[in-house]
Amino acid sequence: MPLQAQQNQEETRLQALQKVLDSGTLQQVARMLNALRPAEIAHLLEALPLAEREIVWGLVEEEDEGEVLVQLTDEVRASLVSKMDKEQLLAAAEGMDTDDLADLLQELPLTITWELLNSLDKQRRERLEGVLYYPEDTAGGLMNTDTVTVRAEVTLDVVMRYLRRLREKIPPQTDSLIVVNRDDKYLGVLYLTDLLTHEPTDTVAEVMSLDVKPIPADWPARKVANRFEQHDLVSAPVVDEDGRLLGRITVDDVVDVIREEGEHHFMGQAGLSEDADMFAPIVVSARRRALWLGVNLVTAFLASWVIGLFEQTIEKVVALAVLMPIVASMGGIAGSQTLTLAIRGLALGQLSSKNARRLMVKELAVSLLNSLIWALVVGVVAGAWFNSTDIALLIAAALTINLLFAAFTGAALPLLLDRLGIDPALAGGVLLTTVTDVVGFLAFLGLATLFLL
Repeated sequence: MPLQAQQNQEETRLQALQKVLDSGTLQQVARMLNALRPAEIAHLLEALPLAEREIVWGLVEEEDEGEVLVQLTDEVRASLVSKMDKEQLLAAAEGMDTDDLADLLQELPLTITWELLNSLDKQRRERLEGVLYYPEDTAGGLMNTDTVTVRAEVTLDVVMRYLRRLREKIPPQTDSLIVVNRDDKYLGVLYLTDLLTHEPTDTVAEVMSLDVKPIPADWPARKVANRFEQHDLVSAPVVDEDGRLLGRITVDDVVDVIREEGEHHFMGQAGLSEDADMFAPIVVSARRRALWLGVNLVTAFLASWVIGLFEQTIEKVVALAVLMPIVASMGGIAGSQTLTLAIRGLALGQLSSKNARRLMVKELAVSLLNSLIWALVVGVVAGAWFNSTDIALLIAAALTINLLFAAFTGAALPLLLDRLGIDPALAGGVLLTTVTDVVGFLAFLGLATLFLL
């Protein structure tokens, strides 16, 4: 289904649900709701204001609650979990996949977490503890411990009989079986297509593939997503530092990582979290946004202070006040282009200290070319506007300086912030704007003071 058609369908569902909610016929709402998939229910819940969200959440069937919870953003999930009693939470956790259950456990009160762990059988508890041992944003935190493993020495006929015996216990999205030795060390994978197309008397060792490299459990989620993208994987084994199989990651987990990364960079440009609830309480939303508004205010005062240093110059040459925003705005746009490119390179693992210098040289060259073109255009317009060759040359020079400095800052800032452990997507835009404003005003007004007075 095309993306636009899918979006229209989701909007229609939301509008239909809203209409039925307004009419007060909750039974019809329940029927409409429980005909949807868990991910679709989660999408609708996130689109509802708080009061209506709680009503609709109460209509979700008990056996679907766990699957719906793991599809929600962290903030929305936390708000719903906080209003659920112990019995509801234990029921929601029943039957969930290990990796999804691990995500849910991090939102639960400690007392319920312990009770839930104690209610699990020994094997499942050990699997869950194995996932919880690793941070959420690593391969170990993403993996599911439910795997189907086979030995290299058995025949394909034995494997087929084994799979028929498993039946419903075969995990979803199983495109291959994982081959291990007696110590559970990873050896390779047996694709189901090879299992079905080779002779039953062939052994697993003769047919299995050695091309799929295992993913270390401590790999960051971003690196895992890159591996899936580059190798077109549906699933991949996860191993510990000794090469022992721990579990597997499937493509649906990676899709979640990619989506969260995209939302993180998009929302980060406004100083917001990707998990922000659109209908969070007013006070909560205001408090979160106040921090970045405060930071921006400080940087704005800094730019204003620079302008204040040249107050006498501006009073004598009024044209400078008219043209100042052009220099700052052009620098901000040029710097944002380079900043976005550098942040993307960091996210994909394509930018590091080894090739940063080449990127910087390239961006400076691009900026120089653009600055020469647009400095000429702005200079001609400004000169004709104020009938002054001096102002034309002045703004052309200031524009060139600011665009070059913006390119340098846009390339260097993400690397510096990343090295300091600060998220470039969150802090880069504010800092870049400050630099381009200050440098732009300083260059333009400083040159005017030197050459026009």
